[in-house]
Amino acid sequence: MITVNENYLKLKAGYLFPEIGRRIRAFKEKNPNADIVKMGIGDVTQPLTPAVIEAMHKAVDEMANIKTFKGYDDDGVGYEFLRKAIRDNDFAARDVQIDLDEIFVSDGAKSDTGNIQEIFGIDNIIAVTDPVYPVYVDTNVMAGRTGAAKDSGGYEGIVYMPCTAENGFVPALPKEKVDLIYLCFPNNPTGAVATKEQLTEWVGYAKENKAVILFDAAYEAYISDPDIPHSIYEIDGAKDIAIEFRSFSKTAGFTGIRCAYSVVPKNLKAYKKDGIAVDVNPFWGRRHCTKFNGVSYISQRGAEAVYSPQGKKQIRQTIELYMNNAKTICDSLTALGYTVYGGVNAPYIWLKTPDGMGSWEFFDHLLENANIVGTPGAGFGTAGEGFFRLTAFALPENVTVAMERFKKL
Repeated sequence: MITVNENYLKLKAGYLFPEIGRRIRAFKEKNPNADIVKMGIGDVTQPLTPAVIEAMHKAVDEMANIKTFKGYDDDGVGYEFLRKAIRDNDFAARDVQIDLDEIFVSDGAKSDTGNIQEIFGIDNIIAVTDPVYPVYVDTNVMAGRTGAAKDSGGYEGIVYMPCTAENGFVPALPKEKVDLIYLCFPNNPTGAVATKEQLTEWVGYAKENKAVILFDAAYEAYISDPDIPHSIYEIDGAKDIAIEFRSFSKTAGFTGIRCAYSVVPKNLKAYKKDGIAVDVNPFWGRRHCTKFNGVSYISQRGAEAVYSPQGKKQIRQTIELYMNNAKTICDSLTALGYTVYGGVNAPYIWLKTPDGMGSWEFFDHLLENANIVGTPGAGFGTAGEGFFRLTAFALPENVTVAMERFKKL
């Protein structure tokens, strides 16, 4: 008799974003002529930059020539030309030393943050922020690292670290001992950032407790404050306890191209049950090469072009466009009396729902009365109830339309 992985039965009714899609479809069936402005799912709207397109066209031509055709990349970990560009521009430029064999190119930070838990023991205690990007939680549920879903929200066996307006949406250190800590800064969904002093405390906690920090830095390119770290490795000692994830999706518009990477330092240790230390880097390398055959050559050449002088200039212009959207949203909603967070060093705006509305209640209210789609904060965890996320990735003209509609609510 074939059996199923019963951990999937623990999962709540549906992943957040498909549920949003279901509600939009139901609304459209009843209102086929509605002009919906989507500011919910964090997908980009601006096209790939000319430097990226030029590099990808050239790569396509190479793939058409037997002398320059490429098959699998370097053991599935990424072509050396891209890993060198990553090392020199994302890390060496910020006085962080990363070796090429610590960089693993992949098809997305979402994939990496979901897959990384496979190389760690099933009995590790997981800590996540609340609200939290759902992938961190759901993949651990699927793996059997949690108990059942609780009626009050969340899952048994996970330590939830509340992120509230009172703590600036940066969680306090856990009072209990945990083993695997998920942090995302700039944060999705709240738009919060962590200072060097705050990250230093986390590095100290992880060292003291022999824990590992999984640091999602997918939105680091949106940081404008020069005092905010772009990488956790800017903190002394972080290479001993942290894995970092980066993505070209929101930085360079690669949501439809797929390219990202993770950094697993060779200094990083985990432990066998007898207390003997084991290097983590080879574990991730083995998992990566066993289950993944690498990102396409064309995508990797496009990603390399992100770091060219023209690419940097063009991508900065795109990011500024999105951040101008964020400023428009923040300024408009603040003027209307909403309490708004984020939108300064991140492309997400986290607003408090008006009049005590629940998050899903406000979602339906906004969709039905203004034809605007956002993301209910409750979909990110119990501490997200009473909040709502808007993204800055819409077209500027649609942002203007959406803000006008907010005025009429």
